[in-house]
Amino acid sequence: MEDKLLNKAIKVLLFIFLLALVLHYGKPFFVPLTFAGLLSMLLLPVSLKLEGLGMNKAVAVVLSILLVVLFFGGIIALLAWQISDISKDAPQIEQSIQQKIQQVKEYISSNLGISHQKQQELLQKQQDSSSGGKLASSLSTALASVGAILTNFLLVLVYIFLFMYFREHLKKFVLKLFPKTQQAEAGKVIESSRKVAQKYITGLMFMIVGLWIMYSIGFAIVGVKNFFFFAILCGLLEIVPFVGNLIGNILTVVVSLAQGGDMNVVIGILVTYGLVQFIQSYILEPLVVGSEVSINPIFTIIGIVAGEFIWGIAGMIMAIPILGITKIVCDHVEPLKPFAFLIGKEKKKDSSMIDKVKNWFK
Repeated sequence: MEDKLLNKAIKVLLFIFLLALVLHYGKPFFVPLTFAGLLSMLLLPVSLKLEGLGMNKAVAVVLSILLVVLFFGGIIALLAWQISDISKDAPQIEQSIQQKIQQVKEYISSNLGISHQKQQELLQKQQDSSSGGKLASSLSTALASVGAILTNFLLVLVYIFLFMYFREHLKKFVLKLFPKTQQAEAGKVIESSRKVAQKYITGLMFMIVGLWIMYSIGFAIVGVKNFFFFAILCGLLEIVPFVGNLIGNILTVVVSLAQGGDMNVVIGILVTYGLVQFIQSYILEPLVVGSEVSINPIFTIIGIVAGEFIWGIAGMIMAIPILGITKIVCDHVEPLKPFAFLIGKEKKKDSSMIDKVKNWFK
């Protein structure tokens, strides 16, 4: 009995290892495919609504995809507009950074006994060792990265069209993999997975908009320059759970100091971050995401770390919806139900405050 359990555990670990290996080395293929699958689940209700109004299926799918293009195009336009405003303050920011560097040099000189000349020599050696022949390679790397992003974006759009246009064919293929007695249950799993991914992505979009509003108000009150840009940045970085929002606020603090902000501004940014996190955790998340995508905090962190290891930032972004879909599949497969319990949270009734807020929206 013990040997059987040991063999089973070894097989499971070997399967996980091989799966992670295939996903890691197949990143250029799997990442656009997975992004397209998740976005297809999000856009499917829009396409079905248009088709229900009598629109041609292909036209309905194309119009749905245009929503994605317009959404990302609008975000890029907003960021470009704000960056152009920040660039006007570039001389002032550069002067402030030079002053901060000079203060650091003075501190090192007075407390560590390293003269300004010695510091300059060390910096010059570091620059000589790191900059030689690196400029051209850096530029070529940047251009290659931009080209790869545009190629993947177009590939995602093509995948979305194909997934949505041939959705019935793909669904029938999946159902044919199961015996007829299990096809009804498999159909429920497919539908539940779609709803989970759709609810998470939709909730995330509402969350980002809410963060934009709250950060804009908070940063404006505490006196952050170009507060709208940093509000957009902090909201967008929410797509990377846990660390994204924190990184956005750290960047806000650093740039605010470089723009001449004092400690009152820094304290104001930190207070704003704390208040926004409180509202997000106890009001926004239960309201717009709900319990369907609730993953155990332990597996949330494990999923994010594993996603970053396998697919980088893209893996961190997709970790939560993939875990949610995995939980749904485990819920409907009898031997895997313990894993569904392990991944998810125990269901609890929402607090009275959340119930009241939901009733207001209803």
